[in-house]
Amino acid sequence: MPDTPPLPDSAPAIIPRHGAWSVLTPEGEIVSMSAADIRRELPHWPALMVIHAPATARRLDLPPPPRPCPWLDLLELFAFAHPAQGTPPTARGLGMTLGIAEHRLDRPEADLLPDLAFGMLRHIARQRNTPEGGIKAALAWRMRQAGWAWGPSVCAALGLDGADRLPAGMIQPNEALKVWTRLPKWEDTAPRPAPGAQPVTGEEARAHLRTILGEGAEHRPAQEAFSHVAAQAFAPRTAQGDPHMVLAEAGTGTGKTLGYVAPASIWSHRNGGAVWISTYTRHLQRQIETELARLFPDPAIRRSHVVVRKGRENYLCLLNMEESVNIALSRGQAADGSLIGLALIALWAAHTLDGDLSGGDLPGWFADLFGRGLLTGIADRRGECIHGACPHYQQCLVEHSIRRARTADLVIANHALVMSQAAWHALDGSDTNNEDHTPTRYIMDEGHHIAQAADSAFALELSGLEAAELRRWLLGAEGARSRARGLRRRLEDLLVHIPRLETPLDTALMAARALPAPGWSARLAAHDPTHGPREDTPAATDEPVLSNPSELLLHELRQQVLARTHGSPEGGQRRGDSECDLHPMPEPLHRAAQGLERALRRLAEPLRTLVARLDEALDTEAEWLDTPMRERIAAAIRSIRRRALARVDGWCAMLGNMQLEDTPAEGTTPQYIDYIRMDRREGQNPGERDVGLYRHWLDPTIPFASVLAAPAHGVLITSATLRDETGEDNTHDTAERAWDAAEARSGAIHLPSPAIRASFPSPFDYAQQSRAYIINDVAHDDPAALAGAYRTLFMASGGGALGLFTAISRLKDVYRRIVAPLEAADLPLFAQHVDPMDNATLVDILRSERNACLLGTDAMRDGVDVPGDALRLVAFERVPWPRPDILHRERRIHLSGGAPGRYDDMIARLRLRQAFGRLIRSRQDRGVFVLLDRRTPSRLLSAFPEGVMVRRLGLNTAAREITDFLHVQDTATSQPG
Repeated sequence: MPDTPPLPDSAPAIIPRHGAWSVLTPEGEIVSMSAADIRRELPHWPALMVIHAPATARRLDLPPPPRPCPWLDLLELFAFAHPAQGTPPTARGLGMTLGIAEHRLDRPEADLLPDLAFGMLRHIARQRNTPEGGIKAALAWRMRQAGWAWGPSVCAALGLDGADRLPAGMIQPNEALKVWTRLPKWEDTAPRPAPGAQPVTGEEARAHLRTILGEGAEHRPAQEAFSHVAAQAFAPRTAQGDPHMVLAEAGTGTGKTLGYVAPASIWSHRNGGAVWISTYTRHLQRQIETELARLFPDPAIRRSHVVVRKGRENYLCLLNMEESVNIALSRGQAADGSLIGLALIALWAAHTLDGDLSGGDLPGWFADLFGRGLLTGIADRRGECIHGACPHYQQCLVEHSIRRARTADLVIANHALVMSQAAWHALDGSDTNNEDHTPTRYIMDEGHHIAQAADSAFALELSGLEAAELRRWLLGAEGARSRARGLRRRLEDLLVHIPRLETPLDTALMAARALPAPGWSARLAAHDPTHGPREDTPAATDEPVLSNPSELLLHELRQQVLARTHGSPEGGQRRGDSECDLHPMPEPLHRAAQGLERALRRLAEPLRTLVARLDEALDTEAEWLDTPMRERIAAAIRSIRRRALARVDGWCAMLGNMQLEDTPAEGTTPQYIDYIRMDRREGQNPGERDVGLYRHWLDPTIPFASVLAAPAHGVLITSATLRDETGEDNTHDTAERAWDAAEARSGAIHLPSPAIRASFPSPFDYAQQSRAYIINDVAHDDPAALAGAYRTLFMASGGGALGLFTAISRLKDVYRRIVAPLEAADLPLFAQHVDPMDNATLVDILRSERNACLLGTDAMRDGVDVPGDALRLVAFERVPWPRPDILHRERRIHLSGGAPGRYDDMIARLRLRQAFGRLIRSRQDRGVFVLLDRRTPSRLLSAFPEGVMVRRLGLNTAAREITDFLHVQDTATSQPG
């Protein structure tokens, strides 16, 4: 075995340093070069070693590298050497993951990169004579043929250097790609009995919490008190439809995760049921899963007790993987970036814990390197699973996850999944048609997002994209280059055994042609009265353009939006979006709605017949139906109901209620908000916009309370920001109003019994640990001044900074203006919507790079946990007022209690509290919060924790104070002992 597997000869390496680049030249010399110098030298360099090739190319002002990437990207080598492991995609982050000494990572130079590569190649070489090494050797052989830059070095490390064919007896490369043949099969278990109803006392919860924390753990009285209160959500229910609802506000640092895990794990063990823990963000899902290692230190035991669940579209589909591999192999031995990516996915799939492609153990930067289209093509696409008819059904990673969840104690899910699951259970009416047995106990973390999550989960959208997707689901690809499987193909195994399904299926597929046909968006754009028809659209021909009922309705919706919003800054326009009210409704729109409703009813009728005949077959064909076939039929019924019938019925109800005159009577409160929106979505050409009719609940917590909370036995809703602190006198009436508003936002107000209320302050000394400023000399409408302010603040903190924005356009403008001076000061700057990385990767970088700065939007305001001094400054570009769209307008009118201004203030204060909460995550942290909006009203300042004094200062004065305040921390951490 070679001690040092070979690298390509004279491969230079580069990493960004001090606004320039540290370069290891082909001659072995370390020099500093500018981006222009590197661009000039690139054609003369035989290979180039980098970390994260797409990000490197962008920083060099080069186009994205082709696939397969000609550069030696260390992240690709890491994915091969350490599948299903993550690492921050920086020199320091990768070095920390691989165990490089800290002194080499403090200010790394380009000579670190070959050492990282050698370390990974040696790790690969040690696997040479193992079963894992045999698989890797076959894959590396095939990847080298496909043009993988690391192929020769990896093959040499695995003992294949110079060989013109694989040794006899080794697995063949194409077989190595077929990971589905090597995955374990799931096995069914007996159904779990309904859980018991034995309670958990507060004292039991406290005692178990102390056991979880272990000897010597920090004693936090608020955490124990929180756990005591949380136990009340696990008391036995005394009346149907009347759950125990607990609202528990727990300040940052309370330790609420383990605080609620303590009673939840006791209840689950004692009663044999699962507790579902739901979050709004993926960040918190990952964090909770990590913290549960305290409860179950052994990974194997933890895996049997804890399951992370997401929607199907997040998981690898083995059938889609097989089709993608077959397509890639059909290209022969030509250079193929997709085949390289698929080979790395095959390695990952053999090691992954759950098959989650987004937010699981597949590194977030993988899609950056190989294209999001690769992962989209192999993911489980919505509604297309053929369940028992799939040849890989028993190896299916989604089915593994579902079955593990049925026997788990704790299931970590997200608000969208638990709400949709509860809604489907309410529709189906029994557990027999439900993928996951309906939980009786929920913990809703990030509870301040319940209304937002419910608004998405229970809204109805009749848009061009949604309707066209349903057509593809029913009819398939219709001749296009697509692997979309139509309903006939998904049912073909059942048609053989149940021929009476043929007639309703054919009728339904014929009726589906009323949905938008391929090319619908271009046809609508051709009819836009604001510009002439495009030459490449059917509008330039004599062929009829809008020939089906759905396209006619979309056309009329588009005309109404254009007539009422075009050329106006009003109407909630945002990033090319436009929206307008549905009423008053023109006569042509009303006629088009009636026509489409009739067409959709003609589609719904045969679909209902199809479901009825499938259901009937479960009884009439019982003598020959084995368990897999029964599961297959049940899955088909569930799929048609959920994917097609529920949607079509909802559209029919919405269209059927559209009246020419529908002005609500004075003083009445509507149940729904109906409006029209037109927007441009990813992948559409300029001028081609989606348009649709939307229906939202005025109060989305009503369906949340009805379908999820009321059927449950106990629900704990917790967050650091359940209540709005208004800053008014701290009287009993003021406190009651704050809790009443929290009950309204969480849906507790719609349940029969009042919620149990509790609040627990943060243990942090905010007066000592934090500072807050409003900068009063930066013009909000001057882009140069805003950029200058961010540059000054980030330099004052020495990095470790998060800049938050309310608009992507301003984020990009500030980034463009400050990236060079910051990087010249050795403060690397990253940004959402600029860097080709997902949010989780960007947060990982911020967490691992002490001096990094990150610009972000809403997704960075919530659920991001960066402890220590890696995050010591949060700067917000302006007050985060709610966006003035139609939904907000109507809720402001009807849900504000007659005080719309207070309603706006409440939303802004809660957002500011969440942003401030990113700063102080432990007793040792020190941090500064800055608001760059001199127009900030004083009434919003109660958003900040007690003890935080907010001062209005000029930029330069604030910058000096920030440096002095944070320098105390630097001095303290540098003291010995």
